[in-house]
Amino acid sequence: MMERTLIIIKPDAINRSIVGDVIRRFERKGLKIVGLKLIHLDDKMLDIHYAHHKGKPFFESYKRFMKSAPSTLIVIEGKNAIEVARMMVGPTYGHEAPPGTIRGDYSLSAAQNIVHASDSIENAEEEITRFFKPAELFDWQRVDLEYLYAEDERI
Repeated sequence: MMERTLIIIKPDAINRSIVGDVIRRFERKGLKIVGLKLIHLDDKMLDIHYAHHKGKPFFESYKRFMKSAPSTLIVIEGKNAIEVARMMVGPTYGHEAPPGTIRGDYSLSAAQNIVHASDSIENAEEEITRFFKPAELFDWQRVDLEYLYAEDERI
């Protein structure tokens, strides 16, 4: 089933200059980017997005971390995109994530675990709507580049 899911590449990835590496992994898997932006998340957005952590001892320090640098927000699309992205990302805690997953290869701690990935169809829809306006999402078809080059040669 074709799905869309939200990926947040967190400030630790920005600070370590690995955003491109993370994006490349999703693209190489065959997932299609349909939305992409750099944003500085604020308290209001973080309180809503991470409401399930509100009141926990780590919440305020986690918010400080998430506001320490911009985050890259991506909407990716593909067959079973939510499940595929979650497998690629790996478990929340980097020390539990196997090598080959994004968190297994790059994560430094529970908070600095490089990415967030939506965990269900319902949450993906809600999270995409939270961070992207409809005009910021694109429906597009992959194009056969050989055909385009052939067209260029005829001009």
